[in-house]
Amino acid sequence: MAKKPQWVIDKERGRRAAAADTLWLFGLHAVRDALMNPAREKLRLVVTRNAADKLAEAIAAGGIAPELSDPRKFAAPLEEGAVHQGAALEVRPLDWGKLADLCAPGDGAPVVVLLDRVSDPHNVGAILRSAEVFGARAVIAPHRHSAPETGALAKTASGALERQPYLRVTNLARTMAALQDLGYVLIGLDGDAEVTIGAALRETTQRPVGLVLGAEGPGLRQLTRESCDGLAKIPAQGAFGSLNVSNAAAVALYAASEREAG
Repeated sequence: MAKKPQWVIDKERGRRAAAADTLWLFGLHAVRDALMNPAREKLRLVVTRNAADKLAEAIAAGGIAPELSDPRKFAAPLEEGAVHQGAALEVRPLDWGKLADLCAPGDGAPVVVLLDRVSDPHNVGAILRSAEVFGARAVIAPHRHSAPETGALAKTASGALERQPYLRVTNLARTMAALQDLGYVLIGLDGDAEVTIGAALRETTQRPVGLVLGAEGPGLRQLTRESCDGLAKIPAQGAFGSLNVSNAAAVALYAASEREAG
């Protein structure tokens, strides 16, 4: 077999690299919100005739020509079993800018969420929804061992991915230190902590707060625990005694919002 010329190899490598820098969003809600987001770079839109009718306003706003596809042979390269509802959009990940700009305290007592190796896209998508509802400045996670932007994450987030900053960082411990330099108090969620989340938040008065959550099972890593200003638990009345990470984030965000309201 003849050896491929170097220019062919380089072209194929570039195509693979470019593909790795894009993702496919799917489902009517996720695609509609991405089309309506002027900050989202849109590359290719594949829709069925029925989905195109439902998304007509968003398609016009998105400024991208749709490719009509047969629903029985849907043309977008999605994972088997993806519930696409006849709509898929290839995009580039959003750029949310710098941590210092995004999380600058300013007025009020802002809240951020930090995730330590939470890799399930459905959990992260649900956390993004809760973060948007309760007005968190950002959801922050490390590049490695966390959920990247994917179609499954975007579908679970139900549009929140387009509006709620999701910042991926190189080193979580260094990011935590940078937030502390900005004045944030970092509270790690730990079921074995002696202090409740309500009591811990009352101690922060009007300071910015970071809520730090670990993956289900292993919880917070040792370095992450040591980087927190304190640990707190969500009190449980029943014998089961634990919530999954997305539910725990929602409860903690609600408690933080009540602190500000009070």
